[in-house]
Amino acid sequence: MHLSVDIKKNFPGLKLHFDFTLEANRCGILGPSGSGKSTLMNMLAGLLTPESGHIVLDGDTLFDSSRSINLPPEKRRVGVVFQHSHLFPHMNVAKNLFYGRNRQLAGAARIDDAQLISVLQLNSLLERQVTSLSGGEQQRVALGRTILANPRLILLDEPLSGLDEALKYQIIPHLRKVFTEFTIPMLFISHSLEEMRLMTDDLLLMGHGVIDRQEKTEVLARGTVSERGFVNILKLGEAQNIDRLHRRNWGENNLYLVASGETAPGRFQINARDIMLFKQHPEASSARNILNCRVSALRDLEWFVRVEMELGGQRLIAEVVPQSVEELGLAPGVEIVAVVKASAFHRLF
Repeated sequence: MHLSVDIKKNFPGLKLHFDFTLEANRCGILGPSGSGKSTLMNMLAGLLTPESGHIVLDGDTLFDSSRSINLPPEKRRVGVVFQHSHLFPHMNVAKNLFYGRNRQLAGAARIDDAQLISVLQLNSLLERQVTSLSGGEQQRVALGRTILANPRLILLDEPLSGLDEALKYQIIPHLRKVFTEFTIPMLFISHSLEEMRLMTDDLLLMGHGVIDRQEKTEVLARGTVSERGFVNILKLGEAQNIDRLHRRNWGENNLYLVASGETAPGRFQINARDIMLFKQHPEASSARNILNCRVSALRDLEWFVRVEMELGGQRLIAEVVPQSVEELGLAPGVEIVAVVKASAFHRLF
């Protein structure tokens, strides 16, 4: 995908100017509520007209004020998946899905219906009324309907924000698999750094009506922030059963987790405040993970100090009170031992 955007739109008390170029296929737009994310999405989709500027997608001009070009939404081939699924309540799942297929432009290559239905695991739902579906199931149907229209770009406008945590982590694997298998470029719009970490490769960081900067997601979001502080997100390998524990590879490191029924590789989270730090290897501990680390940076927070550590090619972050920094002599380059309970890890997907 090559998307070139330079557009302006003014509202009372807010002047928007979005100027950026994207090349990657899995991009995110991250910003706080009210920063203009949804307005940008509506202008890209043709649902709202900029006052000036241009939008060019893969060499085709969708909007250019200087040349009086403004393609209507149905001619842009830009699909949109909203926070609310907006399914047709009088149609069952199959009819909702194939409504998208029937809106394909003449001559456009067709998406394989059966393959998409299988990827989204919708086979058993096809005859169901959409009003009987869960929130996660409705979002999967909405995504399928949009993809069957064979767009050249899909905009996802905070599609997970209306779901609880359990449903969110049910639908994320489906989203990731769809965009991997069908190679349709996407713009994923959210105010959640955690969602961006799991869904995108590149990020546009939005300020108040402008794009502040572009970053690789991996650089910015090796974790996320919750009410309890920083949350490390780790990509762990397949589990091996070891004395009623699961041993999983994390890069060059081995981690021990409480055994569960799921042994496949996946993403796991661990709160930074669940990591204990020691000057040296503890003589005895009930925790199963004792990790030799090197401090790479310290960052002062309001009540805590964030300790960034490196080990075996990976990064781990702990949060401790300021007194612990002094007592442990923490500083960049200092060797430290991080201790983590096997029960502290929680699977995302």
